[in-house]
Amino acid sequence: MAGLELEGIRRRFGSVVALDGLDAEVAEGEMLVLVGPSGCGKTTALRIVAGLDRADEGGVRIGGRDVTGLPPGKRGVAMVFQSSALLPHLSAADNIGFGLRARGEGDRPERVRRAAALVGCEALLDRKPHELSGGERQRVALARALVREPDVFLLDEPLSSLDAQLRVDMRAEIKALHQRLGNTMLYVTHDQIEALTMGDRVAVLRAGRVEQAGTPDDVFRRPANRFVARFIGTPAMNVLPAALSDGALTAGPFSVPAREGLAGRGLEVGVRPERVRLGAGGEAEVRVVEVAGDQSFLYLEAAGQQIVCRTSADVRPRVGERVRIEVDAGDAYVFDAETGETLVQAMG
Repeated sequence: MAGLELEGIRRRFGSVVALDGLDAEVAEGEMLVLVGPSGCGKTTALRIVAGLDRADEGGVRIGGRDVTGLPPGKRGVAMVFQSSALLPHLSAADNIGFGLRARGEGDRPERVRRAAALVGCEALLDRKPHELSGGERQRVALARALVREPDVFLLDEPLSSLDAQLRVDMRAEIKALHQRLGNTMLYVTHDQIEALTMGDRVAVLRAGRVEQAGTPDDVFRRPANRFVARFIGTPAMNVLPAALSDGALTAGPFSVPAREGLAGRGLEVGVRPERVRLGAGGEAEVRVVEVAGDQSFLYLEAAGQQIVCRTSADVRPRVGERVRIEVDAGDAYVFDAETGETLVQAMG
């Protein structure tokens, strides 16, 4: 087991900049989740760590050792892919042990069975991939990575091909596995729920750079900028242009007391949907009502702005109805309209 460092990683594909000076660090025994929209460079970063792609600039260190120029088999890493990438003609046991045989270590059936037991697929060892469900195939892929006993595990959206309930189950199992083994893991996903629930820390990427890295609580409650604030959270944070006047910030139907130091710049106010509530504030028109289990999502229009309110399922105004909405001052974020920098963090 060892820590992982990426320093100044740059990678271009023709005119496309995939990574633009990426810096990231994974402490020994930590799970760091790289999360971001499609095309932000997270899978490219993972492939560079694995040695499956090369960096144009920058370096990769594992356990303090520079592995930038080493081939994949010399780096001490194991990778779990988005698809299980199992060899169809081999049994689950042979797939798990394939890497051991390729490295000249022989079949090692005890290690294969031990790895299979850790992920709950020991009863599947005689089956071929076509006889396995999607979740079972991913368990075998995890065991294949575990059996190599690598310094660092690399997981590239390993749950994205699974159905919703199985994703929830496997998410919990991978997290529990990490807690039991204490291995260093770099996990890539575009799914913010996976990022927030699985990572010891989360790094939010945009355009090949880390916008913010911190604990899940940090990036959700204390976003560094508007991009992180809107990317982390479902539905996305409401962000409205704001005007400062007489010590108050007015943004659409909302009005909150302003803090000092905000004068002289363009401002925006951000409010998470769960913090918007029906009350005695500004007026809004109901455009869409979605009821999902114990929650309602109200899509509103106010002062020409679209606003989402997440509330309890028993709150179901009619489409076209006019309601009043408000927000507590401590639940409002303030952003610089030009740079997106967070100027005021919500207190709630």
